[in-house]
Amino acid sequence: MRTYLSAALVVLVALLVPASAVAYWADRELGNADRYTAAMAPLAENPAVRGVVVSQATRALSGQIDAGPFQGGVDALIGEALRSFAGTPAYRTAWDAANRAAHTAFLAALDSGRGDAVTIDLAPVLAQVRGELIADGVPFADRIPETHLTVKVMEYDNLGALRKGFRMLQIAGVWLPLLTLCLAVLAVAVAVHRRRAVLATGLGLAAGAVLLWTAVVLCRRLTLDDLPADVDRDAAGAVYDALTAFLRTTAWVVLAVGLAAALAAWLAGRLRRTP
Repeated sequence: MRTYLSAALVVLVALLVPASAVAYWADRELGNADRYTAAMAPLAENPAVRGVVVSQATRALSGQIDAGPFQGGVDALIGEALRSFAGTPAYRTAWDAANRAAHTAFLAALDSGRGDAVTIDLAPVLAQVRGELIADGVPFADRIPETHLTVKVMEYDNLGALRKGFRMLQIAGVWLPLLTLCLAVLAVAVAVHRRRAVLATGLGLAAGAVLLWTAVVLCRRLTLDDLPADVDRDAAGAVYDALTAFLRTTAWVVLAVGLAAALAAWLAGRLRRTP
């Protein structure tokens, strides 16, 4: 009976590993403005994301200027200025400010139930570029008004379901990882042969890590396949990878811990049999 109970607990632990990781991620990573901004910060250097920002910002700023016969030259100057600005520390600072604002807007959408997409308002970036253009003496740059440009990075159909799911994950993020750890300890404690139980629990943790990794990869494919045609898939993929980096790291860590525990238990058994 104790052997069957221990086996059932090991299976439950394997299933709870991905659920625990996702719950903790939603609560402590997505739900925290500082961690969200830090996760998105490296995208300032990503070529696909930078290309989307430059192209859309160029169109937005060019549309604010009527330069008559000089329009082509002014557009080229704005595009060049944006490409140069995208490699500066000021751009990275503006990018972080834009993402912090996007995080606030996302949480507000969850609370209010309004909106159907995750967008980034590039107003801080455009304001910085406008100042750079004026300082460089670009013609007509002083005519650019304060401009808001939102870039859609994710879209969702059912905000109500997303809000409920997100809140449930935030609540579970507090206790679900602890429950998983307690069940792993209990699986060993109730077993008749504890060394074998440690080996099985370690393999269960490793299996849970594989499930987590598979879920992240599968959700990436489904998310990108569901995107509208006007969303850049390379940029959206980079955003997805940045947001789920914690889950992929967690999968590797849990896999390593589980295999190490299983290997230690197996080696202990081999040493005991050695005369």
